[in-house]
Amino acid sequence: METSLLALYVLREMTIANRFGDRLTLESLSQRIGVRKEDIRGVVTKLDGEDYVDALRMRLTLAGFAVGQSLTKCGLKDLRKKSEELQLLAA
Repeated sequence: METSLLALYVLREMTIANRFGDRLTLESLSQRIGVRKEDIRGVVTKLDGEDYVDALRMRLTLAGFAVGQSLTKCGLKDLRKKSEELQLLAA
């Protein structure tokens, strides 16, 4: 799984939650996206270092909200390869 792609999912989900006044935790982000909490923690830490997320408050910065807003209407690549693709790779 690519962390840069996971970061886009995190920004998008946090933006959607922000619009509804919800505040997400690492656990709720993990459940929404369908990845391990540890992976989410690592991505949120990196996004905090790049000033897209305030990790202590689990809130987006203005830059993070802008990027997340642009992602809400576009389709993102799947995080995991589908089983058919995995079978083709194994053959």
